[in-house]
Amino acid sequence: MAATIRDVAKEAGVSVATVSRVLNKNGYVSEESERKVLKAIKKLNYRPNSVARALFHKTSKMIGLIVPDITNPFFPELARAVEDVSMIYGYKVLLGNSDGNAEKEQTYIDLFNQKYVDGVIMTGHSSERDITLNSDTPVVVLDRASFSGLPTVTSNNYEGARQATKLLIEKGAENIAHIRGPREITSANDRYRGFIDEIEENNMSCVIEESAFNLAAAEEVAHTFYDKFPHIDGVFCSNDTIAVGFLKVALKRGIQIPEELQIVGFDGVAFGKMVYPELTTVAQPIYDLGAVASRLLIKLIENEEPEQKIYELETKVIERGTTR
Repeated sequence: MAATIRDVAKEAGVSVATVSRVLNKNGYVSEESERKVLKAIKKLNYRPNSVARALFHKTSKMIGLIVPDITNPFFPELARAVEDVSMIYGYKVLLGNSDGNAEKEQTYIDLFNQKYVDGVIMTGHSSERDITLNSDTPVVVLDRASFSGLPTVTSNNYEGARQATKLLIEKGAENIAHIRGPREITSANDRYRGFIDEIEENNMSCVIEESAFNLAAAEEVAHTFYDKFPHIDGVFCSNDTIAVGFLKVALKRGIQIPEELQIVGFDGVAFGKMVYPELTTVAQPIYDLGAVASRLLIKLIENEEPEQKIYELETKVIERGTTR
């Protein structure tokens, strides 16, 4: 049976209150009593109850992370960075997968508040009207900047989309389409705007279709797309998952990539190198996004003034086999 705080007090010959003061570093304890308590803790291999300590301190050294879709390869890579950096600073990460559902997001936020997490990183895409945040808990918005006024870490999605579109034009594509992401996702809207502005600047016409950010939806859209628009020779997809769906269906139909059709994705996730031809993409600095968000949140938790509260990181075009 695990030792209790009473067992420690008995072994050390002091009161439970004295053991509590030693554990919480709160209040006066003589050096001799402290030495006895620490010796008893070591002898009994006592482990303080972290839940009880959280209730006492209203702190837990835990961070809540909410992602909209754990099956999207972008978010596990992001979560890895958040976890790595948080652990360096002594924080653990609780992960919630919201499926992009506002009600589920709110459930996780309520749960995190009950567990006294010290801060929350949100990558969901609910609007501010959809959910209620605890004003006492620091929040950082990561990737999808849906909440005005909150500290935010994101990529320059607009400029990245312009780079993707410019690449297709430079590679000789004359009939270009954009498969945009869901309209409620701010990053998808920014990529759409970047695409449109680059197309208009080059006085070109275009085709716009829409897909959810998952493979099954992308494949379904791709089948219809190739039937309707056989003349399209360049496609910029709003994320890598959509791009892989379009690549897969194109190859099934015997469309030559990149000779007949060029495809560019967005995100730069690892599986872009696992498909063949390898995917040309606009890479976000995924690890840096998670790392910056973690450091920013921990500064807010520890009442340090961050250097800035809005971070927009640069993207980079990575040319592979789906463009000429």
